[in-house]
Amino acid sequence: MSDSAQQGNPEPHGTPQAEGRTLDTMGSGGRKALGNPATRGRTTIADGVVEKIAGLAARDVLGVHAMGTGLSRTFGAVRDRVPGGGRSVARGVKAEVGEVQTALDLDIVVEYGVSIVEVARAVRENVIAAVERMTGLEVVEVNVAVGDVKLPDEDDDDDREQRVQ
Repeated sequence: MSDSAQQGNPEPHGTPQAEGRTLDTMGSGGRKALGNPATRGRTTIADGVVEKIAGLAARDVLGVHAMGTGLSRTFGAVRDRVPGGGRSVARGVKAEVGEVQTALDLDIVVEYGVSIVEVARAVRENVIAAVERMTGLEVVEVNVAVGDVKLPDEDDDDDREQRVQ
């Protein structure tokens, strides 16, 4: 301990000493303020989390019939029928997630008769709003690929009766 501290004088940096510990001069109950809690650690968001959020947001748009390419929808229909397989909400969505930004690629099937341009615009807007609101990440791009059109007279994989019950 310095001579000035032994004599009861403040240390050169201006914080009074008592029993070897720094006294609180900010009135925070004996604890030194550590700053903004948001800066005390790191949050990481997995690609799959962003993909699920984007998939649900895209499916909410009127005119989107399904998500995914023909092959992924076929495998998904089989997986949906397997007990415990469940429906993948991230089907048709690929995300690249960085520390502060994300980019998304979506494969969609639209209903016949809707404006594809308007559906794609609405999908982008809905996905960007949902992902940015829920994750805090900046969405730098949303690429929408329309891989098919659902015609009114086509059977839907989800509407078919199961062959085995």
